[in-house]
Amino acid sequence: NPIDCLVSDGMRGRERVINTFCWITSTFTLPMHFDKPIGTHVPAPGIGPYVPGEDEVVYHAYYQWVPFILFLQGALFYMPHWIWKNWENGTIRAITTGLRGTYLEEKSERNKQKKLLANYLLRSMHLNDKYATGYLMSELLNISNVVSSNFHTIFLGGAFLTYGLDVLKFTFQDQETRTDPMIAVFPRQTKCTFHKYGSSGTIEQHDALCVLSLNVINEKIFVVLWYWLVILFIITLVSLLFSLVIFLHIPFRKVILERKYNKRFPPNVSKLISKMA
Repeated sequence: NPIDCLVSDGMRGRERVINTFCWITSTFTLPMHFDKPIGTHVPAPGIGPYVPGEDEVVYHAYYQWVPFILFLQGALFYMPHWIWKNWENGTIRAITTGLRGTYLEEKSERNKQKKLLANYLLRSMHLNDKYATGYLMSELLNISNVVSSNFHTIFLGGAFLTYGLDVLKFTFQDQETRTDPMIAVFPRQTKCTFHKYGSSGTIEQHDALCVLSLNVINEKIFVVLWYWLVILFIITLVSLLFSLVIFLHIPFRKVILERKYNKRFPPNVSKLISKMA
């Protein structure tokens, strides 16, 4: 079960009701009890007595939304690829037909294909601004997706922004004083308060200790996701800056092409490169 709550003797036989109630309304932990010794002072990290309205309480209502959030993020990350494929619409493949992945043995045939490509470039000079704009938009969408992934910070109560670093720091801290950030963000045991009418009509309060078994998986998913987003941000930012420099800086464009073909171009070719913005 995603949640399994332990109730007092007065609620025996109603565990299913408590489980459903605590799952849909959220459970909570107490930050002041995270650093206390387990087994002597508290039964579990973040679990212990508290004064309602005075002590800090952290509610955990995210767990039923985790699958939907991950699916939404996956769809958003696929969107730039889908937009670019529809925008590009096979243009590169069309203009390089006969030159990609093939070996033309006859020199005349090879020169013919090169001439066709060169003529296309001359005829379409400065006519593919839409193509370049689409490429830059796709790059911007990529990095926007990574940056917007910080909505996990709101989703997880502000803890996702430094979650990966906190987990890394935790491994180097003193075992006697450290607090596991994975347990703090994704607690395996939480509290839940259930109210009902008593036999005389008074309102009774019942505390339940709930086990969230799925958090053992969630804590690891979000650690991997945090580091993956950092890597994606760095790669995407470098790629975007590289593309912008190529578009805006003509000498750099020339150097890149010369290194790619391992040769220096004559002045007339350099002039052509400068116009191919």
